[in-house]
Amino acid sequence: MTARTPSDQIAFRYRTIDSATGITRDTAKRLAEQLGVDETQAIHRALHELAVRMLPQYEADDGSLTAAQVRQIKKRIPQGGKRSVRSSLFDTEPA
Repeated sequence: MTARTPSDQIAFRYRTIDSATGITRDTAKRLAEQLGVDETQAIHRALHELAVRMLPQYEADDGSLTAAQVRQIKKRIPQGGKRSVRSSLFDTEPA
């Protein structure tokens, strides 16, 4: 485990009641027990799930494709003719 310095820690205060903006210590303990981890790990897992849901998981691109890029893509993909995809996921024959 790496050494901790005061700058990489924060004060975490549990709430007196559970609400949309926080939880009680009792709830954190129950959650940790349900997950099979300690309270700190439960908090990290919750923050990780929130980060995945709320923060972009990829770098922003440069915007729309240029005309030259579109031409390159079209050159590599056969153009013309009707294309269709047949799926075997659904039974299309009447039962």
